[in-house]
Amino acid sequence: MQIDPILWSQSTTHVQRMHTGSGETVSGFSDVLSQLLTEEPTTAPQARTISALPPGVTWEDGLLWQQLGPVSDTNPVIGTQDYSIEEDAGSTVKTSFDDLIAAAGERYGVPVSLIKAVIDAESSFNPDAVSSAGAKGLMQLMDGTARGLGVTNPFDPAQNIEGGTKYLANLLQRFGGELAMVLAAYNAGPTRIAGLGVSSDEELMSMLHVLPEETQAYIGKVMNARTKYMA
Repeated sequence: MQIDPILWSQSTTHVQRMHTGSGETVSGFSDVLSQLLTEEPTTAPQARTISALPPGVTWEDGLLWQQLGPVSDTNPVIGTQDYSIEEDAGSTVKTSFDDLIAAAGERYGVPVSLIKAVIDAESSFNPDAVSSAGAKGLMQLMDGTARGLGVTNPFDPAQNIEGGTKYLANLLQRFGGELAMVLAAYNAGPTRIAGLGVSSDEELMSMLHVLPEETQAYIGKVMNARTKYMA
């Protein structure tokens, strides 16, 4: 759950020019999504030292504690659920963490298949996974995110799944259940996705070219994995 800020800076510097270029025809939503689902995921770029970021963007930009402040009884992460997303019929693909995933999914109203797909894409179900950028555990929480979600040990599967699912629920609510937007935000940060000025997956696909390749690949990777866990 991290993105290389340099790639983001490069890809957003010319957003307006790329989006409004003359003579270009944007592919239809279904065509672009189909391409995402069939492309081989690219290898995520290694973390690198940076000297400056775009205005208003920080390394942990978009992380939950910066968006909403620390989680508490007076500052809950989840409000009234007002989004819709396809429910699970029940996954037949079992994992070592099914009970924890099911409990978190029920608590926050997030489909089990989506939680499993994110874990699959993020860590391949390795609770000790650490990315080059420092994301940790099953759902690859950055330290700032983990703190804001009340996760004291990101390598504890119960805490990591609880925190990651809570974060997914917040993104689902914020983006109205638009799954591609949610996944892009999980990878690149909700502030960055909101800054594109799109309000639906279809609109996001028309702006896909301004997203880093890592994020583009991530959307397809998770959606592909989810079909497996919905079986």
